[in-house]
Amino acid sequence: MIASLFEGFPGWTAGALAIGIVLVIAAILAEAIARATRALSRPLLHDRSVPFGSTPLLRPIRLVRVAIFLLIAGALLSPALQFAGVQTHIGWSHEELARWFLESGLRIGFIALLAYIIIRIADFLVVRLEQDLKAEDDFDYLERAKRVRTLGSLIKNTLAVFVVSIATLMILKELRLDITPVLTGAGIAGLAVGFGAQTLVKDIISGFFLILENQVRVGDVAQINGTGGLVEAITLRTITLRDDAGTVHVFPNGSITTLSNLSKDFSYYVINLGVAYDEDTDRVTGVLREIGDELRQDARLGPWILAPIDILGIENFGDSQILMKLRIKTLPLKQWEVGRELRRRIKIRFDKEGIEMPFRQLTLHVTNPPPELTGKPPGDTAPPSASAPSAPAQSARADAP
Repeated sequence: MIASLFEGFPGWTAGALAIGIVLVIAAILAEAIARATRALSRPLLHDRSVPFGSTPLLRPIRLVRVAIFLLIAGALLSPALQFAGVQTHIGWSHEELARWFLESGLRIGFIALLAYIIIRIADFLVVRLEQDLKAEDDFDYLERAKRVRTLGSLIKNTLAVFVVSIATLMILKELRLDITPVLTGAGIAGLAVGFGAQTLVKDIISGFFLILENQVRVGDVAQINGTGGLVEAITLRTITLRDDAGTVHVFPNGSITTLSNLSKDFSYYVINLGVAYDEDTDRVTGVLREIGDELRQDARLGPWILAPIDILGIENFGDSQILMKLRIKTLPLKQWEVGRELRRRIKIRFDKEGIEMPFRQLTLHVTNPPPELTGKPPGDTAPPSASAPSAPAQSARADAP
């Protein structure tokens, strides 16, 4: 009955018609199965307003559609060509080709689909955990979010390499290929890496303990070997920083000798403030505390300040100023913005209170002053009389600094 549909057509026309019918059937069935999977997966979403395609957990549906299409097309193509009277010359009969698609081909598609789903689920869980932490209002959520983002990236990359490697070996086995040489080669390669790539092993071990000990996280501001910047990525081998100028610095973990984390748990903004020697330091301290209290009441910056301003006292006596040291405790990464606003308010308030912040001054002592400063005529080197100083000399001495 089905073969009668192709009667009267030339060989190539019947073959093209058979292939077209198979592709249409495969597309319809793949779309139907993908829609069914989509309907079953939608209840997993808590927010129904989120676009379906933007959810990481539902992205495998596209792979489902492609895999089902290829499997159905492969399974039906050989029978369709047989009904059309087209002979294939690939070494396999139509029955053997269909059997392979329904057995090994189906298992290969299932392995690839399962590997992809595992990777996407891991991605979804990490993203969802980060979103749950952002919804919390306590202070520690920032630290936990940084740690989750750092460990999440490491877990996703490691899991992806592991799953892809296992899935590749399983697919090779389904293709009737001997994987023993592959495993042997992997063992030899691992041994060669262990002996030859000692620097790489050092980087990986250092990166493992760096992440395990929670020394630095993605999103921290750190100085590594004297170079500062924002930590953008951490892997078992490298740390990536981006400085204020946008330059990206990549450091192998094994080469890190000094690491300073500027945003671990909390931060301080430290100011060395100079005031004139004539100022009352107790009065200056009181004004600074008032400025700190006003800053804590600010609607935008107040929630970032964790403690009242700390006046540490007189730090040093300079050439023309008294150096006072103060600091303010803030959330990580907020110290610079709070500190700039604190400096601005100190300048405005000191101008209002008349508190002098002196600039550098020099006092000059002239041993041989010129005549225009002493009031003496040029060439007159005779000292004035001690008993009756002249009036011009008195005037000159009065005007001289």
